[in-house]
Amino acid sequence: MIEIRYVQLEDKDFWYSLDKHLPEQEFISKVSDKRGYILLDDNIPVGLLRYNLFWDNTPFLTMLFVDWDYQRKGYGKKLVEYWETDMKAQGYGMVLGSTQVDEEAQHFYRKLGYKDCGGFVIDIPGYEQPMEMFMVKAV
Repeated sequence: MIEIRYVQLEDKDFWYSLDKHLPEQEFISKVSDKRGYILLDDNIPVGLLRYNLFWDNTPFLTMLFVDWDYQRKGYGKKLVEYWETDMKAQGYGMVLGSTQVDEEAQHFYRKLGYKDCGGFVIDIPGYEQPMEMFMVKAV
């Protein structure tokens, strides 16, 4: 049975098994601000989604990850659709996300109705990365 719920402090070990980028204080903020979700399969946590508010007024998906053993089973899609429904219920009319141009995730998001809407390149020594592309969707 699939369940999606807001992240809780007790999820910390699982969260950090998948998300190596989030500072601990930000994890605590995700819990208190309800800006993160956990997907469970038969009460086993297998995926997560976190977001921020871009421009302080537009939901921006910052991390979507499903445990490697559970990928390609529709769990990522379920998490994104759940998040979009929650954002719409909170009164938002659009959502944003991003992915690097060399990642396959852009195809996943396009299948869910997201459109390319720009990007940027970071070439500062020590922070270089492929172009980050932004994607947008009305909800």
